Amino acid sequence: MLLHQELIESSLSFVSGSEDFILENDIFPSTSRTDRDVMRGLRYPNGTGVIAGVTSIGDVDGYDLADGEKIPRKGRLFYRGISIDDLIQSCIKEDRFGFEETVYLLLFGQLPTASQLKDFQYLMARWSQLPSYFTEDMILRSPNKNIMNKLASCILALHSHDGEAENMTLENELFKSFRMVARTPTIVAHSYAAKCHYFDKDSLYLHRPRTDMSVAQNFLHSLRKDTQFDDDEAKLLDLCMILHAEHGGGNNSTFACRVLTSSGTDFYSSIAAAVGALKGFRHGGANIKVVEMMKYLKRAVRDWKDDGQVKDQLVRILRRQLGDGTGLIYGMGHAVYTLSDPRAEILKQFSRRLAEKKGMVDELDLIESVERLAPQVFQEIRGSDKPICANVDLYSGFVYTLLGIPTDLYTAIFASARMPGWCAHRIEECCAEDPRIIRPAYKTVCRRVPYVPISER
Repeated sequence: MLLHQELIESSLSFVSGSEDFILENDIFPSTSRTDRDVMRGLRYPNGTGVIAGVTSIGDVDGYDLADGEKIPRKGRLFYRGISIDDLIQSCIKEDRFGFEETVYLLLFGQLPTASQLKDFQYLMARWSQLPSYFTEDMILRSPNKNIMNKLASCILALHSHDGEAENMTLENELFKSFRMVARTPTIVAHSYAAKCHYFDKDSLYLHRPRTDMSVAQNFLHSLRKDTQFDDDEAKLLDLCMILHAEHGGGNNSTFACRVLTSSGTDFYSSIAAAVGALKGFRHGGANIKVVEMMKYLKRAVRDWKDDGQVKDQLVRILRRQLGDGTGLIYGMGHAVYTLSDPRAEILKQFSRRLAEKKGMVDELDLIESVERLAPQVFQEIRGSDKPICANVDLYSGFVYTLLGIPTDLYTAIFASARMPGWCAHRIEECCAEDPRIIRPAYKTVCRRVPYVPISER
């Protein structure tokens, strides 16, 4: 009998021996073989998305349509019809945390009263505790180097701790939702602690969340070895979580959640699918790519304040001579936003205070230079006059760096923040008056071939 490692190696050897056949025998359909009416990425030729459903939860507004063509406009984001700018400015003006209010708005469809918000904040803090022995059994006994995969497996495991897991009434879905939002940051923090202990050979630090703290405060408290943080750090993380809480039904992870929900499956399966989708570098993992790209730029540009030098290196990135070789300037461009991404604008504005406090203004200035110069580079090198703006990923990774948050956790924090949006879309899909399974058509391009008996192969 083969030992486990030998079995893995022999299996990989077998697979690698089959790769040449797959590539040489036209297994993958090329673009030229597909019809023009096949919407790759579910997008029409003018760049607008294919409508797959309706939602009243979030609205992402980045252009107007005139005669079927996109007319660029300043980006706007709305949660249940309320401008994200108004939500953020209210929290700043009143000097308070706002993520819990945002969760309430997304799940219940309206802003809470002062007493409702107080009660909801208390419930959220209480439910941030994980079930008894959950950390020991599900996290410490089977740690994972990738926090997103650990989060997904923990979400599925919570099904076993929910006696009403298959109950899809509105009441139960709401209860499962805010309970999941409260627990996610704790799962992330404990999963990271286990990863550091078992894989990085670090000491194990596990901190219980406190009932007198907000979600953002509790995350920093649970994550840091000494549990210490200041108000500016917690408020900036809270702001970041508000901005990531929802982004309409057209993003990949939310759509994944709605697709699974439409099949009639349970809450935990749908949410775990959204986590899996967000993990991808074309979606939630993009901010990690921005941080990696900025490391290349910092090394290549001698004078960060010299636009000419910065521009030269951006040209090299586009020509695949610098960076990861993809030719992508990460953090630039968006499927909906054209002239501006309101989330990026807000993060840029409110991160400067902490950047000054931590002596990282030069890094922020360099990011702003990338935002300013990249459109020029695209136009000169690619000949494109399509408007391109910075997206939230250009600044969110920098914010996490300011907060001392490890790169391993960037996408997991995104997941913690997006949880209320996923849950709200789950409820909208499963509790609809006329629920239907989402089943797209797919163009078939495979040729017909005869079956050959094994003795003749």
